[in-house]
Amino acid sequence: MPILRNLGRAASQLLQSSGCGCGVSIVPVRCIGVSPRQVASDASFHSVTFSESDHPRVLITGGLGQLGVGLAKLLRKRFGKNNVILSDIRKPADNVFYSGPFIFADILDYKNLREIVVNNRITWLFHYSALLSAVGEANVPLARAVNITGLHNVLDIAAEHNLRLFVPSTIGAFGPTSPRDPTPDLCIQRPRTIYGVSKVHAELMGEYYHYRYGLDFRCLRYPGIISADSQPGGGTTDYAVKIFHDAIKTGKFKCYLRPDTRLPMMYIDDCLKATLEIMEAPAEALTMRTYNISAMSFTPEELAQEVQKYVPELEMTYNVDQVRQAIADSWPMNFDDSNARRDWGWKHDYDLPELVTTMFSYLGSDSRIAQAN
Repeated sequence: MPILRNLGRAASQLLQSSGCGCGVSIVPVRCIGVSPRQVASDASFHSVTFSESDHPRVLITGGLGQLGVGLAKLLRKRFGKNNVILSDIRKPADNVFYSGPFIFADILDYKNLREIVVNNRITWLFHYSALLSAVGEANVPLARAVNITGLHNVLDIAAEHNLRLFVPSTIGAFGPTSPRDPTPDLCIQRPRTIYGVSKVHAELMGEYYHYRYGLDFRCLRYPGIISADSQPGGGTTDYAVKIFHDAIKTGKFKCYLRPDTRLPMMYIDDCLKATLEIMEAPAEALTMRTYNISAMSFTPEELAQEVQKYVPELEMTYNVDQVRQAIADSWPMNFDDSNARRDWGWKHDYDLPELVTTMFSYLGSDSRIAQAN
């Protein structure tokens, strides 16, 4: 498949590990042609449970993005350091490499990925490899290869080897015809980005594999995820991370969305907690395979007002990026996550004031922050 091989050369130019500007992390992948596999129509699959193994054996693809390293830390604390394998195709930083098992894994190399699962007796797989919204629109063929072909590889391997599979979705899975305030779990979606289309595809394929083959597929639609230890990298909601860095460094921030653009957001600790909770939830408690989760919803203007409590001299200006603004205008303003709260007890810890306080507690070494406090 020469097209996929040629796409690989573009990957190093366009891809970077990133924040979850629309719900998931970016992970670069080397593109290799792969042959399709078929799952036997009469196959019967089941997930390994804790009664069969003391702890799950975990593989995280796309592990050097915004969420992978934090998730690995959380899971290693719970299940043991050597039971959680972080993977990517890039060289990790020393602190990541020495913090626990790390392995090269290319999601477009089916044979390599299958060997990793078999050789390491993997029972849980977290699939974080994807291109974010704005980056995906800049290279649709590459986004299609990574977000869709890579997903197919993961689905087939998870079904074949009885894995419990988590694939994140996002607010980007909705479109301009979706109800926006609030957006329920089940409604018309019709996204207008390749990222969103690939996420709807992932939701439906995962649900199909669950009902057709018994695959234990679980999925959360993430809002915009905010964390202190990652840099913005191509997501539409990344302004909510960048404002903190710019406020500390220069006291000035130029926002690429309108001041009244309301989007659902979440602090990374809540996101990771929800991800572990959905994976540990009893199968019989789940009434669906894909859930909305949310914590807060705010506009750039509201965020700036909260940030100015710590950096009073922050100068906020707006230079609207029409591409990102159009994407944001097609997304939910508020998530209805009542099903997650009912079925498996989801409850967030961070609202906007707690979010801003926590971000500055990690980033705020600047004298202006100390003076404000």
